[in-house]
Amino acid sequence: MNSPRTNLAATLRDLDGRSYGNFKQIRGRYQFGPVQLFIDRVQVDPFASPSKVRVRVDRADAGFPADLTTDRQDRVAAADYLLRAGNAVLSKLDQRAIILGHPGQEVLERSNILIDDSGFEARLLVNLPARGRRILGHQAADVLTRDLPGLARRIFLFEEWADADPSAQSLHDHVQLHRDQLELRNHLGEADLVGFVGNGAILPRRSGDSDRPMPAADAVAFTSPPELEHTVTLSSGRRLTGMAIPRGVTVIVGGGYHGKSTILRALERGVYPHIAGDGREWVITDPSATSIRAEDGRAVTGDDISPFINNLPSATDTRSFTTTNASGSTSQAANLVEAVEAGARSLLIDEDTSATNFMIRDQRMRALIPADREPITPFVDRIRPLLTGRGVSTVLVAGGSSAFFEVADHVIALDAYVPRDVTAQARDLVGAPEATSAGDTAATQPADPSGPAGPALTPGPRTPTAKALRPASKTKSARAKGIDRIQFGKSFIDLVAVSQLVDAQQTSGVAEALEYLAEIFDGRTSVAEAVDEIEGMLDTQGIDGLTGHRDHPGHLTRPRPQEIAAALNRYRELRLVE
Repeated sequence: MNSPRTNLAATLRDLDGRSYGNFKQIRGRYQFGPVQLFIDRVQVDPFASPSKVRVRVDRADAGFPADLTTDRQDRVAAADYLLRAGNAVLSKLDQRAIILGHPGQEVLERSNILIDDSGFEARLLVNLPARGRRILGHQAADVLTRDLPGLARRIFLFEEWADADPSAQSLHDHVQLHRDQLELRNHLGEADLVGFVGNGAILPRRSGDSDRPMPAADAVAFTSPPELEHTVTLSSGRRLTGMAIPRGVTVIVGGGYHGKSTILRALERGVYPHIAGDGREWVITDPSATSIRAEDGRAVTGDDISPFINNLPSATDTRSFTTTNASGSTSQAANLVEAVEAGARSLLIDEDTSATNFMIRDQRMRALIPADREPITPFVDRIRPLLTGRGVSTVLVAGGSSAFFEVADHVIALDAYVPRDVTAQARDLVGAPEATSAGDTAATQPADPSGPAGPALTPGPRTPTAKALRPASKTKSARAKGIDRIQFGKSFIDLVAVSQLVDAQQTSGVAEALEYLAEIFDGRTSVAEAVDEIEGMLDTQGIDGLTGHRDHPGHLTRPRPQEIAAALNRYRELRLVE
């Protein structure tokens, strides 16, 4: 590494009043006591993307407890804590030129703060000050030589803040909470559970556009029905009691506005750990659980939706279904088979966002329209074979139909946010016998791999062409446009219906993953294999692996394989090997 440059403040003051392009002179590395400052990229004008800057402190100078910053998952939690601490520092400084990135309620692997074997690093975006297109050199000197080193000292030098006892304890508590949440997640697999909702959880949010918890005084704290209550003691000594959702088919019912969708939404977000005080700290879900809904107008490429839609009057081959404008039923069928292809072992479905003709067909309609004249086989007829043949569980919110009672292992009723186990009553209503074991009721129709359920259980691989993500029109890298849109070449990928994305940084991570996929696809690698390869790379190299470990990767949050696959599948120019 080259020796650090000197006199940055003097250089910036000399640039005062000069044209903005002269800022390019300041690129390089600078030393401020224990803090190293790296100016990696300088914006070309005041209206361009902010400059990329890093501050770093060596581990020996930082002095953090090794037991909190050595294990990989501990580093994720500690980095999250330091990111939040850094934003608190910037807020007190009222410094808006420096952007560290604002995390949400989840604790996720992000590129904003890096903790590695050699030290601690913050990746920042800085709007270098100007008046019009003229440099404000004195203000720039304050930002780069005073505020940035000061920020690094405040968050990366343990002795700067650890003397204030609840601060040091807060870091430990933050890391320990994350450890406990991951241990509980591992317990789900061992206990054959889809999810766990802890007693005392606050599930409602402040409003429809906020992810912050409703004030406890205004919310009904969650309490498990006795029949589903489950207790686990973690290695830390923490003892948790709450509602266990076993693998199988679980139906959630209740009147409107009584909390059905609220609990489903909490389970959707339970695939991620949450910060203390969120209210959903102990809502933990199978990490592969995927929300499925209808999505009129989406593009579909080569999906085998034949278990749900077949024998179309147009003679379209639904074993390899392609359209640029899917209907509600075909889009929901595609979303389901793609989720399973991407490794989902649990599906989360809300009747309110589903296509009715995809979900159910009542007896009168079955009598009026013969089966050989109806191309749609409803999900209610496939939900059990999907479980018994592929091991995929379903949690379903139903408000207007009892059709799923006959195939449900458990039925939970919400009454003013209070859950009750009404499985026995539901079975009495439909005349179904008691379940003999989780995931196995006498009403179950066994899957026949050679029959119409077979393709849903054993779909063939979809293999993109070698140039599937290398269109001739593409001149720029994929980039996120907010949380629900990615620009890829001249195309835009609509992710509005991908409800488990949590912030725009995660969508940026998905965009980088698409660029990574472009290098993987060779005409022989399937979608599932490519997504698995990215997941394996992220497990070994971390989020920086998506960008080739460049010095400043920008602000990214690690996406799940399910969301990476969802973006790929919605790319309208995707082409498969025939």
